[in-house]
Amino acid sequence: MSALQDLRVLVVENDEMSATLLQMQLVQGGAVVVGLAGSVAEALRLLEETQPQVVLLDYKLARNETSEPVAAALAARRVPFVLATGMAREQLPASFQSGVVLTKPYLTVELNSALLRAMQGQSANA
Repeated sequence: MSALQDLRVLVVENDEMSATLLQMQLVQGGAVVVGLAGSVAEALRLLEETQPQVVLLDYKLARNETSEPVAAALAARRVPFVLATGMAREQLPASFQSGVVLTKPYLTVELNSALLRAMQGQSANA
């Protein structure tokens, strides 16, 4: 059984191809992808509707949005998250500090590890 077995994950990624690839990686790892969101509004709606156990965020979203409002909502609800970005933790707004930062580019094993660390409440860099 995979470490991600039955883990309910919401993916917030505006690039359709990247979102699909992430979904495939997560499903192969045993996770259940409860939704794919490309915008802040869609992510907040899916957060309410799907109640994920962990959320995978991309920093930059559609229409020049960032996932900062989503990270703030997740922190307020105490939903763990992983932020996939090329930015250093020190460059990120404060709302991302409670999440695990996964530096792009990354391997599937690093993604899985970051998700597990988020679930364990560790906010160290990946």
